[in-house]
Amino acid sequence: MEKSKELNEIEIDRIIEMAWEDRTPFSAILFQFGLNEQQVIELMRKEMKRSSFKMWRARVQGRKTKHVALREDDVSRHRCSRQRIITGNKISKR
Repeated sequence: MEKSKELNEIEIDRIIEMAWEDRTPFSAILFQFGLNEQQVIELMRKEMKRSSFKMWRARVQGRKTKHVALREDDVSRHRCSRQRIITGNKISKR
């Protein structure tokens, strides 16, 4: 991860949240925070418990919706319509 861009707690929390979302591609994280897929993986490894990281990696590896180039045309939104209700994240949705 780039050392010149220090992320604050709110930004780290949002990146983790976006990484867990099925419909949020890595390119959206790159656009918003400047972190590529490998940097997101490094951040997740550093910030999460080992078991949580392993579960996340198994979940996103090969998932078509996390990579814009692999997405089907009918996937046009980044998050689930129920997301606001089911989140347990510390940061409230904006």
